[in-house]
Amino acid sequence: MPRLFRAAVALGWVAAGVLSLGLFAPLTAQAGPGPGAVPKPRNFTRSAHLMGSHFTFTAVSSDDSLAWRAIRAGIREAQRIDRLCSYWDSTSQITQVNRAAGIRPVVVDQEVYDLIARTLKLSKLSNGAFDITFAGGEKIYTFDRKEHAALPAPEVVKASVARINYQKVLLDPATHSVMLQDKGMRMNLAGILQGYGVRRAQALMRQMGIAGGLINGSGDVSCWGRQADGSGWRIAIGDPAYPQSVSSWLTVSDMAVVTAGNYEQYFTVQGQYYGHIINPHTGYPATGLRSVTIICPDVELADGLDEVVFVLGPEEGLAFINKLKGVDCTLITNDGRTLTSKNMQINYYSTPGQPAAATSSPKP
Repeated sequence: MPRLFRAAVALGWVAAGVLSLGLFAPLTAQAGPGPGAVPKPRNFTRSAHLMGSHFTFTAVSSDDSLAWRAIRAGIREAQRIDRLCSYWDSTSQITQVNRAAGIRPVVVDQEVYDLIARTLKLSKLSNGAFDITFAGGEKIYTFDRKEHAALPAPEVVKASVARINYQKVLLDPATHSVMLQDKGMRMNLAGILQGYGVRRAQALMRQMGIAGGLINGSGDVSCWGRQADGSGWRIAIGDPAYPQSVSSWLTVSDMAVVTAGNYEQYFTVQGQYYGHIINPHTGYPATGLRSVTIICPDVELADGLDEVVFVLGPEEGLAFINKLKGVDCTLITNDGRTLTSKNMQINYYSTPGQPAAATSSPKP
């Protein structure tokens, strides 16, 4: 899904939303020490176009050769995962599973099998709000930012999600094979793949000796350690109602901050806003939210949870997050309210006429 983060680390910030604090050049590094000086840690950053999105990799190191090697390795890892799991790559293992839908199981790499198994756990946890078989749904909407006369007929909407059902993804742990039960079904890992790519790239960079860094996969941000000056990573969250602005910010370390927006692809009916994220149960666009930010240690999980919250809506989504240990969120509703989970600590740049944040407890 389109990401709200289009971030760059500039002056120590990761910028969220449509805010731009300066995009990276292909390669950047802070100024090095003079001749004879003891090398000090520096931030090294490189941008890359991966998984159809803008990625940035930052490594903190006093060894410039190690930093660049680690960044290149992280980029290659994300590329490898994309080739393995892309919905659009005709040779990927996901494409092979889709071609065999309703016909036969397909043996996949253990890595792919495990990733699919984790998505199904999230589907079960969210009662199907997250569903990788959404790709089998009919495309009945045009998200052209225009006013439409009406929504499609109810029978058309119902039929559009007939082939969406995560419970029909059949896994065989003995052979690590995957099968879609019915012909016409399709799976697409797009709702979690960038988060997985970021997680794997980060793990590889850390294994290579990078003690501090940040990877931003077009809104899927994961950081570890500290910046070269010893400070934490400062994440700015943009407000979709005010492009090029910052609504709030937080400082984190060893944490993922994933933000998704539902406001770039939309249409309206009688003034009602309908974003591009579809509720897999009903077939109707999810309503109520413009922006969802998830904060937790696992960037892959956070990547999936933002879609769950969008589908559940402001109240149910907030209650769902409040039940999860170690996970927090901040939400921006269609009517401009900012809602935060019960343990969320965030800094606001301005306070509107009404309270800037409201904390909701889980529903009984």
